[in-house]
Amino acid sequence: MVTDVKKLLGSEKLVIGTDRVLKAVRAGTASTVILASNAPAELREELSHLQRIGGFTIEDAGVPNDELGTRCKKQFSIAALAVLK
Repeated sequence: MVTDVKKLLGSEKLVIGTDRVLKAVRAGTASTVILASNAPAELREELSHLQRIGGFTIEDAGVPNDELGTRCKKQFSIAALAVLK
């Protein structure tokens, strides 16, 4: 999935950051949420709850937040990102 994210980096279809991801999920515009392997448990719980209400999927990136940031060509850690509908 992370390779698919690399293709979306320059587009408007990718949202990076916990706050922006939660906002997109609550607005119903997220189709997929990708979490770093060490994303906070509170974030995972909140997204699991919102997933029952909304129509999006949650995927584990399989890499920690610092590595996810590097793979997305950012100089900061990324705990969550979302692909928009």
